[in-house]
Amino acid sequence: MKKRYIYSCLLAGATLIANCSKNFDQVNVNPTKVNADLFNPNFLMAQAQIQFSNTGYDQLLFQSMWSQALSSTYDYYGNGDKYVATGSFQDYKARTWNNGYSATTLIDEMKNLIKGKADYSNLDNCGTILRVLMLERVTDAYGDMPFSQEGQAKSGIFTPVFDAQKDIYASMLDQLDKACTALDVSKAGPTSDLFYSGNVAQWKKLGYSLMLRAAMRLTKVDVATAQKYAEKAYTGGTMAGIADNAKVKADYGNSNGNSDAAALLVTDDFREVRWGKTLVDFMKSSADPRVSAIAEISAGTGKTANENKAVGISTFALQTGMPNGFDLKGGSTDISKATGYPGTSPADPSVKDDSPAPVGKYSRPKFAVYDDRNRYNFLLTYGETELLLAEAAFRGWATGTAATHYANALTADMQTLSQFGTTSVDAAAITAYVATHPLVPATALQQINMEYYVETATVFNFNENWNNWKRSGFPVLTKVAYPNQFATDIPRRIAYPVTLSSTNAANFAAAVARMGGDTFITRVYWDK
Repeated sequence: MKKRYIYSCLLAGATLIANCSKNFDQVNVNPTKVNADLFNPNFLMAQAQIQFSNTGYDQLLFQSMWSQALSSTYDYYGNGDKYVATGSFQDYKARTWNNGYSATTLIDEMKNLIKGKADYSNLDNCGTILRVLMLERVTDAYGDMPFSQEGQAKSGIFTPVFDAQKDIYASMLDQLDKACTALDVSKAGPTSDLFYSGNVAQWKKLGYSLMLRAAMRLTKVDVATAQKYAEKAYTGGTMAGIADNAKVKADYGNSNGNSDAAALLVTDDFREVRWGKTLVDFMKSSADPRVSAIAEISAGTGKTANENKAVGISTFALQTGMPNGFDLKGGSTDISKATGYPGTSPADPSVKDDSPAPVGKYSRPKFAVYDDRNRYNFLLTYGETELLLAEAAFRGWATGTAATHYANALTADMQTLSQFGTTSVDAAAITAYVATHPLVPATALQQINMEYYVETATVFNFNENWNNWKRSGFPVLTKVAYPNQFATDIPRRIAYPVTLSSTNAANFAAAVARMGGDTFITRVYWDK
C-alpha cells in the first residue's frame, strides 16, 4: 500500500516525480508524456480502492443516523441525528461528492494510461466496474451529476454537464454489462488490487453483483429494466460466498488507518455515539445472535469509564439502542426524557472528580471491532447480493428461489462478521437462527429488507444502509422532531456542495430545475 504515495506524486505534477523515484527521470524531461511504459497504471487502482472505501465522517455524520442505525447526543452528529446544521455543515455536505470524485479521478487516469493497450484489457474493465461502484454512491446521494463528461479536464471540459440520473443508471448498467462480458479469466488481472489480489473471476462476480444492485435501485421507477438486468446478473454469475465480499483492509502502520475508527476514537464520539434504538430493538426482538458480536456497554460506570477505550460488556440482555433526536442539554429533548431511558451510568466513587455518564447504559459499537484502525471497510457483500436475488425472485423474476437466497444471506451475513478478525457468531447459533427464521411469503419483502438493514449496519456500510431504506421503505422510520431542522422530513438526499453554484453555475442550475429543487428531501430519480 506504500505504493500509493508514488501515485500521488504522479498526479500532483512532474515537479514532485523526481522526489518519488529515481526511475522517473524521463518523466521530468517531458511531463506531458506520462504513459503506461513509464508508470505502472495498476498502482492507481489500489489507491482508488483505499481512498474510496475509507469514508469516516463522510457517512457517519449524515447517512448512519438518517437511517437510525446509529444515534448520538454529541454536537456535530446533530446533522444526522436531528437534521440540524452543526459543526462544519457545508464541508460535511460535500464529503460524499468529493470523496467519490477524487477516487474516480484516479481510475480515470489509470484508464487514460492504458487506453488502446490490449495487455491491460482486464485492468481496464475492472476499472470500469470500480468507476461505476464509486459514482453510483455519488448519484444515489445527490441525484443528477457529471457522469458522461466526468474526468475530462484534460480535454478542456472544466464545467461538465450534470446528467439526469435516469440516463446515468442506463449508462452504468450498459457499462457493467460490457465490462463483465469482456473480462477474460485466462488473462492476467490487476497486479495492485486490494479487493481480490487480481482474481479476474471474482471481479466478474463483483461486476454482476453491482449490476444486480443497480438494477434493483430501479424497482420503483422502471420495473422492466430492473428485471432485465437482475436476470442478466444472475445468469452471468454473482458472488458465490463471503470470500467474494468486496472489502478493503486499512493499514494504520502505513498511514492508511481506518477513517471510521479514527472518527469514533475521538473522545466525545466514543462517549456518545451509540447503536440506534431502531436497529437494536429489531435485532433483539428476533434474538439475533449478532447483538453480542457487535454491541457492548462500558465495563465500568461513570464518565471516565465511558471514555476509556477498552473492551466492554457484550451480554445480550444488557444491550440497549439509543433513540435518535435527543441531547444532553437538560430540556425537553434531554436523553433522560426518552421513553424507556435505562438511567444514567453513575459516577465511580473510586475515580477522583468522576461524573455520571447519561448515555453510558446505551450500547456502543463494539470497541475491538469498529475502533480497530486496521479493520476492513466493506463495499458490497455476498449476503447483500443474495438478499437482492431473493427479492427479485419473490417478484417472480428468473433469479432462483427466494427462500434459498434468503437463507444463504442470513448465514453469510453472520459469517461475514468474522472477516473483521475481532468478532464472530457461533456456527451452531447461526445454523439455529437460520432454521427458525425462514422466509415467509406474507412478510417476505419486509424480512429481506430488514435483514439488508441489519447487514449493512453491522458491516458499517451506512451509505448502502440509507440507500436501501429509501428504495425499500424498510425499516419504517419516524422522523425526528427537533428545533431548527434543515429538513422537514427524514433526509433522502444530500444537497449539492455549495461551491457548485459558482464553479459550474449553468449546469448546476439546470440540474436543480430538472430535479425540482436542491433540498435534503428532494427525491432522486429512482426514489420517486
